[in-house]
Amino acid sequence: MSPVATPVIELRQVAKIYNPGEAAVNALDHVDLTIEEGEMVAIMGPSGSGKSTMMNVIGMLDRPTSGEYRLLGEDMSRKNDNQLAEERNRRIGFIFQNFNLLSRLTALQNAELPLLYRGVPGPERRETSRKALEAVGLGNRMHHRPSQLSGGESQRVAIARTIATDPAIVLGDEPTGNLDSRSGAEVMAIFQDLNRRGRTVIIVTHDEQIAHHCKRIVRVRDGKLVRDEVVSQPLVASPGTMPFAGAGGGRG
Repeated sequence: MSPVATPVIELRQVAKIYNPGEAAVNALDHVDLTIEEGEMVAIMGPSGSGKSTMMNVIGMLDRPTSGEYRLLGEDMSRKNDNQLAEERNRRIGFIFQNFNLLSRLTALQNAELPLLYRGVPGPERRETSRKALEAVGLGNRMHHRPSQLSGGESQRVAIARTIATDPAIVLGDEPTGNLDSRSGAEVMAIFQDLNRRGRTVIIVTHDEQIAHHCKRIVRVRDGKLVRDEVVSQPLVASPGTMPFAGAGGGRG
């Protein structure tokens, strides 16, 4: 009998309460969720449903008030803030709606930043970042600053910055929210390619069409997980070419 694989992510009765007391807000209300390695999952819900809070807990940007969060079988509640930061930087890549690029830096320099923080030597750092930008179709834009890039190009720089670190888990918080439909399709093509190459991808979105590019949709309302469905035929975004394995080598 084959051994049972450990889930990548497990939330067990996770609750998150803001402003404890009379004005308490139950952002997450005893949520159970399991995500296996290599899944591509959308977390959906209206504004205030708790979906971004769930993402913050999964990404270790916020601690649950109660319950248990396990990453690769390990209880994250037992770790201090420095240990959580180390786990986050080693395993998780974040892509946000607002890109979070530094305006004074070029696309290449923005993509290099996480590798710089890791102490990767300059030549290796630049080569890895250059390949990441080429992988998202920005080989001819790497010396442009964010003000010289379109919204779609800026988001692709943010994705390049993430994949340069070769994370096992990619978290996207409304990653197409500020993009037109064509740019959004280009970004989703990259996410799907990352997933085909073995990354676990989790996307928070309010957009039904974006969610249906994923293999599974988790629906959240009033802090509760109200539905968990498999997408039998996920939408396929326009094909992307990702001839890049990242700084840590290829996956799958």
